[in-house]
Amino acid sequence: MGTPLRFLACVLLGGFLLGASVLAQSSAKYGVGTTPTAEEIRAWDISIGPDGTELPPGRGTAKEGAQLFTSKGCVACHGANGTGGRAPELKSKDGPSVETWKRGRILPVRAPFATIVWDYINRGMPLGREGSLKPDEVYALTAFLLSLNEVITEDFVLDQQSLPKVKMPLGDDYASLPDWKPKTRRMKGYPY
Repeated sequence: MGTPLRFLACVLLGGFLLGASVLAQSSAKYGVGTTPTAEEIRAWDISIGPDGTELPPGRGTAKEGAQLFTSKGCVACHGANGTGGRAPELKSKDGPSVETWKRGRILPVRAPFATIVWDYINRGMPLGREGSLKPDEVYALTAFLLSLNEVITEDFVLDQQSLPKVKMPLGDDYASLPDWKPKTRRMKGYPY
């Protein structure tokens, strides 16, 4: 094949490919899947914000949560009373007298809002059956973990109204910014 003929073949092939891609992008439907219904979108929208407006009705106490912690198999991964298992620790070895950041990476201690603890349990537990807990069970397990870490008392009832009002150990320290300005030297103690 001569050079002019090869050039013409390349131009035609390029034009065909370009035209096919434009045609594919201009189509509003791809023939795959369906548009989700409002009900399906609502089922996926399970985020719980700090103010708790998205929380479902329900209630639970630490005593109920302690029973669920055993009956739902939480102890198999997290250990008795939230310590000593293969999964992350759920109870700090240090009490509230120790500075929060020095108490370890414990969700019920480090979370800036109690609703985060509820949301995590609701979405991610138990492992392998995520999202299977009923709201009352999630409230009870949340109360149990907060009580274990002395954030609330054992008889405190968690529900839609009380959960967002729980004062977490981290307080307002979760988003404190370092004293540093752009185009200045690195902060003291910066690792590199």
